[in-house]
Amino acid sequence: MSKVKILSVEQTEKAGLFTICFENENFSEFEKFIQKFKDNAECKRDFQIILSALRRMLETSGFLERYFRPEGKVKDQVCALPIEYGKLRLYCLRMSDCVLIVGNGGKKTTRTYNESEELSGYVISLQKLDELIKVAVKNGDITIEEKTITGIETKEFDL
Repeated sequence: MSKVKILSVEQTEKAGLFTICFENENFSEFEKFIQKFKDNAECKRDFQIILSALRRMLETSGFLERYFRPEGKVKDQVCALPIEYGKLRLYCLRMSDCVLIVGNGGKKTTRTYNESEELSGYVISLQKLDELIKVAVKNGDITIEEKTITGIETKEFDL
């Protein structure tokens, strides 16, 4: 079992972007994704599309459902960028139109993420976190409101 914290990445007038960080890790999952693909020539176009989409959503529209590819199960909020094309995936938890928690991602080389141990691991971690967040909201430990997650600074989740 690993402990996970949710960290703020950026807050704008339109939305709040968060990521997850495992205990005893120096980098968040989003930072690991960036480090993994920022200099990867093969994935450069897909990487730029994902980062541009996040920037556009943060500055203009928020995290509207139509901008994300549904992943995971019907009952969870796991989704991925980009929605249309490319092999690179960034897995996320879309909590609302204004709150997004980004995880990690990778190059999709199989038909489905389930067939890739790496990608499946990212999705499963986000699915477990999604369940834990729902419980924390129900118990009043955290609140998802407007562009932020109140109470998240001190909350740890056991994945």
